Amino acid sequence: MGFLPLGQQTDYVSEYNPGLLYPIARVDKWSEMGVESDRLPFHGEDIWNAYELSWLNAKGKPRVALAEFRFPYDSPNIIESKSFKLYLNSFNQMRHDSMEEVQALLETDLSNAAGAAVNVVIRDADSMASLVVLTPDYCIDDLDVETSEYHPNADLLEIDTQSGQVEERLVSHLLKSNCPVTNQPDWGSVFIDYKGTRISHESLLKYIVSFREHTDFHEQCVERIYIDIMQKCQPEKLVVYARYVRRGGLDINPYRSSMPIVLGNDRLTRQ
Repeated sequence: MGFLPLGQQTDYVSEYNPGLLYPIARVDKWSEMGVESDRLPFHGEDIWNAYELSWLNAKGKPRVALAEFRFPYDSPNIIESKSFKLYLNSFNQMRHDSMEEVQALLETDLSNAAGAAVNVVIRDADSMASLVVLTPDYCIDDLDVETSEYHPNADLLEIDTQSGQVEERLVSHLLKSNCPVTNQPDWGSVFIDYKGTRISHESLLKYIVSFREHTDFHEQCVERIYIDIMQKCQPEKLVVYARYVRRGGLDINPYRSSMPIVLGNDRLTRQ
């Protein structure tokens, strides 16, 4: 971790440099969680949004845009966030004839770093007004629970066998973990969409709160939540989707699902 750009004093480069991207292998964390890389127990994507993308047109006039990046869940690597930011800044003084040219270059560089095809969509700044704000379903945050556990503990999860089978979508805005490099807090909201024996809402809230002092990247937190719920509660279907607050002009929104699905990119008001 000491070699990662995050947490280091860094010169911001305004000349194009794909070598700034710093990949981190997923397999080490999968092994820690008991997951075999050739038999992943989930599907999904990591959706990144960039709000600070800029380059020069052919006449030297700046353009600004928003970008959406979709990394496949099974790509060999994730991208360290500060290196991603530095890489995007390297476009600042680069001339391009069209938005499509920038998009193609981003797809090539990010796919090479991730080790799998990354989908990129660029939108002009005016499209910000049309982005849909996600309306949460039933929020469990107002439940009156008492807890003192702030490291992930799957044993907190309980099912309510008296309630039978349910299909529901729950949300909590109390997800917090810490960056494994800087130890700075990462704030997010998490959606739990499942079908199966009813999960105790109080136990789920205490479990989500238990990540408060946990150290992991966003993608790995979501995978841990998915695996713990699947193993402890054994739902028939499950989707775990986190929307994290942006940092450095980037937000990261991983989801893991028991079946292949493609989610939209509706943002939350806190993003």
